[in-house]
Amino acid sequence: MTGPEGFRFADDPLADPVFATARAESAAAVCRGVTKTYRTATESVTALADVTLTIPRARVTVVVGPSGSGKSSLLRLLACIDRPDTGEVLIAGERVDRLRARARRRLRQRQVAYLFQRPGENLLPYLDAVAQIRLAGRLRGAAVTDADALALLDRLGLAGRADHRPAQLSGGEQQRLAVACGVVGSPALVVADEPTAELDTAAAERVIAAMEDLSPAGVGFVLSSHDPRVMAIADGFVRLDHGRLVEW
Repeated sequence: MTGPEGFRFADDPLADPVFATARAESAAAVCRGVTKTYRTATESVTALADVTLTIPRARVTVVVGPSGSGKSSLLRLLACIDRPDTGEVLIAGERVDRLRARARRRLRQRQVAYLFQRPGENLLPYLDAVAQIRLAGRLRGAAVTDADALALLDRLGLAGRADHRPAQLSGGEQQRLAVACGVVGSPALVVADEPTAELDTAAAERVIAAMEDLSPAGVGFVLSSHDPRVMAIADGFVRLDHGRLVEW
């Protein structure tokens, strides 16, 4: 597969040792009857109401809906940052809604990667690209060698940036490196909040191509986005309106 600007991805991402433990047959995440309400001093706002859905592995799922529809709330639940008020959330088969904060952090470390809009917020400023990937793998309990990291960087068109720190990379390069860190060690889920919103067209297209290429390895990508280029690579959609699922 050849991506934007002519760089070539590996033909078989499953052959890479970084992805050797991927299990594409099971769901990355499941929500059953999920409700989430936020309370302020003056009112209660229901962000999600009786949401039931499945996020598959090895697919790109895009969450769409108007502002205030509950997209960010859903992503926070899937990223194990919040718990629902009612209902069940399972990540890689484990019930998140039953876990206390420390256990949720452990599950998030092993099974979930979260990508912010601002590319630099996804990386440690003092580590080069290879070290970023190796650290991400180590946090997930995966032994990632320099050769593994370099192979992944090469697949994403970043081979020439292996010894660069984030400040030496463009925004698009930072976000592609963040995608690499997100998938290493085969977590169940990569959650991304408008991952192309702050990138120019060429950079956004390369980030999108990276996600499209890496998803078959078994990681489930779930993205919130209004970008038609992101929507074009989606394998499925979740559409929210006023906190409820609606037909696409």
